[in-house]
Amino acid sequence: MARPLAVAITGGIGAGKSEALAAFARHGAAIVSSDEIVHRLLREDEDVRRNLLERFGERILDDVGQVDRGAIARLVFGDREQLDWLERLLHPRVVREYLQWREDLGRLPNPPEVCVTEVPLLYEVGGDERFDKVVVITAPAEIRAERSEAAGELRETRLIPDEEKAKRADFVYVNDGTLQELDEFVAGVMQALTR
Repeated sequence: MARPLAVAITGGIGAGKSEALAAFARHGAAIVSSDEIVHRLLREDEDVRRNLLERFGERILDDVGQVDRGAIARLVFGDREQLDWLERLLHPRVVREYLQWREDLGRLPNPPEVCVTEVPLLYEVGGDERFDKVVVITAPAEIRAERSEAAGELRETRLIPDEEKAKRADFVYVNDGTLQELDEFVAGVMQALTR
């Protein structure tokens, strides 16, 4: 089985991780976002749904009975204990899904050379051990604040500073320019990875 080279993108809220992920897709990498996996687990995993309902009750459901991510966010992002509980519930499942996705890619008749996933809390949870290479996307705080409406203050205090992440990463990009410049950086990374 020819497993693709596994690359993680990480960085702070509003740094541009999702744009970088999209650029990797344009340059031929298979991609998946941890957030996409979480969304699917919230929609489809009955065990996750049951745990959420036991913990928070029906106030987390929308008008059609689906788990409402916004309602969960409002409950957990101001409460460290609740956030920790939610991450303990979801994190092992996200890892399992990601590893299965990567394994499935390797079984394809013509597997991609590179697979990339966005992992916001990569270093914080020791997830970097599951990847061959790490890309850190960072940006000045004022730019990140403009880009993100997320209530990230509580989470930000738990994050490893970008400077520390940059020291540990294989590739670092300060995303304070244009999307074209980000795309050119990603093209260079892909070239380096597939030589």
